[in-house]
Amino acid sequence: MTDALFVLTTVADRNAGTALARVLLERRLAACVTVGAPVDSLYHWQGRIETAVEVPLTIKTQAALYSKVEAAIRELHDYEVPEIVAVPITHGHAPYIGWLAEETTPR
Repeated sequence: MTDALFVLTTVADRNAGTALARVLLERRLAACVTVGAPVDSLYHWQGRIETAVEVPLTIKTQAALYSKVEAAIRELHDYEVPEIVAVPITHGHAPYIGWLAEETTPR
């Protein structure tokens, strides 16, 4: 078991994703943020089925930082109800997990 997490969110476009990623990295809340390719999302919203093109982000961080990561996403996100979910990393390559922990430790 590790203390590492993937935090998943989606944003409206690549620029928003890159901007959010940079803030998380500058604040040392993430060791890495993967900005994915645009995807088509279909979802329920206010009684209707909506569609949108979104960009997924995978944020690699530590469980102890989750609340700060969530707060930063909520602060910077333009959605009324942004997706913010955490997935525990239960197993991983020890050097990678060590790097993740080191890069999210304040200097």
